[in-house]
Amino acid sequence: MRFSLVKNDTASNARAGVLSTDHGDIETPIFMPVGTVGSVKASHIRDLEEEVKAQIILGNTYHLYLRPGLDVLQKAGGLHKFNGWHRPILTDSGGFQVFSLTDIRKMKEEGVVFKSHIDGSKHTFTPENVMDIERVIGADIMMAFDECAPGTSDYNYAKEAMGRTHRWLERCWKRFNETEPLYGYNQSLFPIVQGCVYPDLRRQSAEFVTKREADGYAIGGLAVGEPTEQMYEMIEVVNEILPKDKPRYLMGVGTPANLLEAISRGVDMFDCVMPTRNGRNGMLFTSEGIINIKNEKWKYDFSPLDENGTTYVDRDYTKAYLRHLIISKEILGPMIATIHNLGFYLWLVKEARKHILEGDFASWRDMMLPKVTRRI
Repeated sequence: MRFSLVKNDTASNARAGVLSTDHGDIETPIFMPVGTVGSVKASHIRDLEEEVKAQIILGNTYHLYLRPGLDVLQKAGGLHKFNGWHRPILTDSGGFQVFSLTDIRKMKEEGVVFKSHIDGSKHTFTPENVMDIERVIGADIMMAFDECAPGTSDYNYAKEAMGRTHRWLERCWKRFNETEPLYGYNQSLFPIVQGCVYPDLRRQSAEFVTKREADGYAIGGLAVGEPTEQMYEMIEVVNEILPKDKPRYLMGVGTPANLLEAISRGVDMFDCVMPTRNGRNGMLFTSEGIINIKNEKWKYDFSPLDENGTTYVDRDYTKAYLRHLIISKEILGPMIATIHNLGFYLWLVKEARKHILEGDFASWRDMMLPKVTRRI
């Protein structure tokens, strides 16, 4: 995998680049739709390619391991062949999901023993077998197995979790380098920076992970309960240390405003379930603000979903029509809302890239922030 910086913004730390993988190039900054169990909810692969214009999607190791299972994925030839997505894929390590199972998991230095949320069966994740699982899934970008401490963790717990993440990274790195890809194309492993909201821990973690000359680095453990300003502060602390010539991935973030603020601070890659989950529940993100399409005020509004004239779906659906579908619980409603939201997120990062290249990103960001945060 190769990363080329194309342009740095002079008024911020924003940058535009190109991330090259064996499944194609990715123009950064980029947003990755979340395809938890091998599909982006309420979205056809065709729509992701043609309407959303997604360049990379994310899969979840924990969920794919449980369903459909490694035997199915390996016999299929990996996730690309299984779901028909032929562009790049990134897999998280399953760490966030496992550590969210607070009542049905037990953590040891060796790894984590947990019970399936599906049938209660017992399983174990270690740094070594997570690398093996991600090899079977066949993602272009694999994530190291980490412990994601809550944003409200005290200093001692955050330090303990960070230390465990570092020790697990060493084991992940070793296993990754003693195994080979299974399907004839290259895979990359990204270490994850942890340290909660404590600047000294974040610095230690960033310095530790950069000792591994990885193809890219992830910033984990943010947007997990801490105040937004602390999240931005931690991004700044970490990006002062992470290599300038490698991509930086902020995991699980976030709102349109979060994306713009993080791009300003030098982040290149994002994922979040917000556009899909909120879309299925009738919340639309637009260039002029946030819409709750269930509200009565949209019942007779026959204007486009986005007032700026940009259409993120294959035709000009109106607010009134989409409201009718959502209120009536028609399956088409969540599908339209999901594609619209994903299309908007991809439009937003594409516009950010355009303005970085044109040299006016900071002023464009300042103009967009009040718009994307207001409720219409």
